[in-house]
Amino acid sequence: MSVLMLGVSGCRGLVGSSLSPAVIARYAGAYGAWLSARANGGGGGSGGGPARRVRVVLARDGRAGCEMVWASAVGGLLGAGCDVVDLGVAMTPTAAIMTDAYVRGEYGGKEMYTAGMVLTASHNPQEWNGLKCLLADEPGEEGAAACAPPAASADEIIKLYHRSATEAVGLAGWDGLGRLVNEEGGVEYHVARVLDALEESGLTSDASTLGGGLRVAVDSVNGSGGEGARLLLEALGCEECLLLGTEETGIFSHPPEPTAENLSGAGGLADAVREAGCDVGFAQDPDADRLAILDERGSYIGEEYTLALGARAVLERGVGGGWVVTNLSTSRMLEDVAGGVNAKVERTPVGEAHVVEAMKRTRAVVGGEGNGGVIWPRVTYVRDSLAAMALTIWLISAKGGGRGEKRPLSSIVKTMHSYAIEKRKVSLQRKEDAAPAVAAIARAHASEKVDTRDGCRVDFVSRRAWLHVRASNTEPIMRLIAEAADRNAANQILDDALGIIASSGSSAANAR
Repeated sequence: MSVLMLGVSGCRGLVGSSLSPAVIARYAGAYGAWLSARANGGGGGSGGGPARRVRVVLARDGRAGCEMVWASAVGGLLGAGCDVVDLGVAMTPTAAIMTDAYVRGEYGGKEMYTAGMVLTASHNPQEWNGLKCLLADEPGEEGAAACAPPAASADEIIKLYHRSATEAVGLAGWDGLGRLVNEEGGVEYHVARVLDALEESGLTSDASTLGGGLRVAVDSVNGSGGEGARLLLEALGCEECLLLGTEETGIFSHPPEPTAENLSGAGGLADAVREAGCDVGFAQDPDADRLAILDERGSYIGEEYTLALGARAVLERGVGGGWVVTNLSTSRMLEDVAGGVNAKVERTPVGEAHVVEAMKRTRAVVGGEGNGGVIWPRVTYVRDSLAAMALTIWLISAKGGGRGEKRPLSSIVKTMHSYAIEKRKVSLQRKEDAAPAVAAIARAHASEKVDTRDGCRVDFVSRRAWLHVRASNTEPIMRLIAEAADRNAANQILDDALGIIASSGSSAANAR
């Protein structure tokens, strides 16, 4: 199915089909024109050379075919009059952190208006790619700012993209074209920021000792995260670092989403953890904003635990109260973790932009999404696998949360209230095709606690269970997610939901 996904998560499509060079250049150009208008107080995006120049920090996740996407995006940005700082193959959180550094003037040119862009389709299969925008307008207390645009801004960029199909939008003349420069060292800056956050937050007085005696395995799926993972684990003083999926081929070593199935193949991460006697295994997705975790037995503990563990580490330093933010599709484990220290949880529609908007408003100490995405504002306002690794290592470290004794990750997981999450997918021709199914679910459960901000979430309060049905922002599918005390109960909720959808006459009823 040839689909171009435009939304709060940016632009994604199939390379050579819905994501052509022309589409890429148009979207990047529309973003550049929108930034120029924003930088100079205008709203039209028409040419004329802005009084204040725009700079875009650019990164790509390294998947095969990204050179075409890179060249097209650079052309669109330069043509809109934006200067481009190219980080090369770099993690999404690295791009955000470097965008913040340029905003603060640490690399000069503070008078310029600075934003970011990452060329990635995150966990989507090899044939996908995309463009993700980063804005850096509102620095938080720790100096972090760069994040996905809020929904209203994303909509404005999309409207400008559509306008550019029929008229020239924001094109610079020969004397107003942008300039392209390369920037190295982003990954080192990123690692240093994580170490600083560990120390400045009071989690440790010396981050370089946290990894003492620990053996760690990492699978970077031949994406952008391999070098950053290596540098971080070395900087934390880990005894041994076993690195998988670090070949610079651009071809993923297995399906890129860090699920149990994709990590349990022969010779994969699960085998590596067991055979090498590692204390923990980490799996990144191609742009390294998500992290899945395996315990010391090589058992996949689930992406939902990544945020719960990260939040526990941040909150375990003894600071009561405060806010933690996540989306409607994330496990209720977060409420359990936050409740132990009198912190509050706010839930938002799915999408990093929604989560970050609420985090900035509430001044949340940590947040993220249940897909393995931890957002620690002391480092950056995007999901960050390196921060998630560091917080997990702190939990098991004798020099960290272990307080003198190394703790098996499996024992920490056992102390957390366990739930079962089950997920189904339904293919869609259009995102709008999910609407009748969502409405049917809301009607059928009107007597329960229902949230319709993003599809329909139903909380079965008496059963400590929930159901969320919504159209994906990043793939042409409808997602059905249920959480309950055990797998059977969660699957029963999903079966019932599919029955409701089928009886409503909706075309979206065939799950996989």
